[in-house]
Amino acid sequence: MKAWSTATENELRRLINAWDPIGVADDVRGEYDCMLAPLLGRLRSGADRTEIADFLQHELQDHYGLESPCPQADATAARLVAWWASTGPARGAARTDTP
Repeated sequence: MKAWSTATENELRRLINAWDPIGVADDVRGEYDCMLAPLLGRLRSGADRTEIADFLQHELQDHYGLESPCPQADATAARLVAWWASTGPARGAARTDTP
């Protein structure tokens, strides 16, 4: 069972598609969906901007075959972490009251 809602997943999809690092979001529906669950899992676990940026860079180079780092990955990671913080615990954000 997923620890987040479909609405949360759709919001993340919208953010990733707006970033569109390989320029195909308008033509290939769901191109970046492979990143949704790993990103949500990391965000839910409390990953910070650096961890998210590292994941994005890895995916772009390993999965999508880009040879050079994407300069927008860091800004996108910051945007994703800020978005996640704004969704609150009702959306499945990482709990801070657990040991």
